[in-house]
Amino acid sequence: MGGLTGLAVVAVTLAAATLAGVVMRRRSGVPREVRGGVERLTAGELGAELGDRATLVQFSSAFCQPCRATRRILTEVAGMVPGVAHVEIDAESRLDLVRSLDIMRTPTVLVLDPEGRVVKRASGQPRKADVIGALGLAVGD
Repeated sequence: MGGLTGLAVVAVTLAAATLAGVVMRRRSGVPREVRGGVERLTAGELGAELGDRATLVQFSSAFCQPCRATRRILTEVAGMVPGVAHVEIDAESRLDLVRSLDIMRTPTVLVLDPEGRVVKRASGQPRKADVIGALGLAVGD
């Protein structure tokens, strides 16, 4: 009976881990509304000017492959929408900001409104369509 119980425990553990992996993968890169305290970033904190309509802030690291793809997506979207700026921040050199914003992985993308308030946040590589959709909330058009 001990062998059968052990096998059941392994099967349940594998099923739970698979389910957790599927959920995490589906949520990766999807911009979500920021709840709770309103975080606001200034041009001084970012080291770059905010966009007139919105700002896409990307936290990256040197050897992060998804960060390169995210950079291309955000640069393209910022070029398509007038008044939108893209700011990339090296997470390793800005640990103060990473900690204060609770950035847990790269890439992490923050969508800021014109005043620098964080209105959307995505951990992982976002899809272009999701970034464009997230800008709608920041831009307010």
